[in-house]
Amino acid sequence: MSSLLTAGANKFRKAREWATPTLKDSAFLERGVLTPEEFVNAGDELVYKCPTWHWESGDPSKRKKYLPKDKQYLVTRSVPCPTRVAALENSVGVSDDDTARIEDECGGDDWLVSKMISPEEQQRRMDEKLEEEFDILDEDGETLEKVDNANDANLKTVEAGIEKLEIKADTKEVAHSQDADDEYADMEEFEDDDVMEDEAAVATSTANASGENIMKGVRIYDLSITYDKYYQTPRVYMLGYASSDSSQPLTGDEMFQDVMSDYANRTVTIDPHPHVGGQYASIHPCQHGAVMKTIVKNLTKASADGEKGKPPSVEMYLFIFLKFISSIIPTVIYDFTMDVTASTEK
Repeated sequence: MSSLLTAGANKFRKAREWATPTLKDSAFLERGVLTPEEFVNAGDELVYKCPTWHWESGDPSKRKKYLPKDKQYLVTRSVPCPTRVAALENSVGVSDDDTARIEDECGGDDWLVSKMISPEEQQRRMDEKLEEEFDILDEDGETLEKVDNANDANLKTVEAGIEKLEIKADTKEVAHSQDADDEYADMEEFEDDDVMEDEAAVATSTANASGENIMKGVRIYDLSITYDKYYQTPRVYMLGYASSDSSQPLTGDEMFQDVMSDYANRTVTIDPHPHVGGQYASIHPCQHGAVMKTIVKNLTKASADGEKGKPPSVEMYLFIFLKFISSIIPTVIYDFTMDVTASTEK
């Protein structure tokens, strides 16, 4: 029954797209959408700035006439995904203050958009969480008393350290005088036996081997950006693998592990790729235009107020778009190079 429903939905989407006229006039600023020509221009800029992305033509039988034959969709392959989203959501608490709500035009519920939390803010929150869950120990393994004021904590730590240094000063001086001569003898022994060189070589080879093993256990994704004629916006499709050595795609449930929980099975669903076939995780574009309109408006306002540089152009569209998408799949580390501070506040 589910397969029949899926087939029916796919036919409906194809018919709807076929009946939708191709957008001719730019509505980038007014509605946050693109014409096919603007999509190609934005894609060219992404490929130029980020060489990991490139154009592909796809299956000739699935070719879209409103796009150039050799620029049907964008793709980047073997994108690392080192951890599951649940680990990020657990370590960095995402509260209602970290989301913005966009009025839903394609359903009854509000459409959540995670705000872009900077790496610095994520690290700060993780540090705070660690401080709450674990005691902080001094150099002797004793628990330091927690105080509200950071300066008081630093002062108490320094005072305690001075007292310990005064008590141990004589002992350390005696030990130092006894060990000073032995230090040079130890160094000579290392040099004679080439122990230092051997240990350095072992450390390097071990580090390289561990790095290779870690990468083998990291999930990878192939990401595509297509043009959705009906919604007149880019649309992301993603297909994951358990590792770089695996040829077996991840299941839908496994790919949902790399999607923020607010979106899995809601705005991210399993759909056929429009250019190559096969089942991919797809980020539904029904609100891409509304979100992009809000972001572009805020960037334009910031530019006018002198807070930022030039106002956003069509060529910047995909950089801003990918920044927004990174809030939905934050552990998939793809390249969009440009530093875009994109607010979704209305």
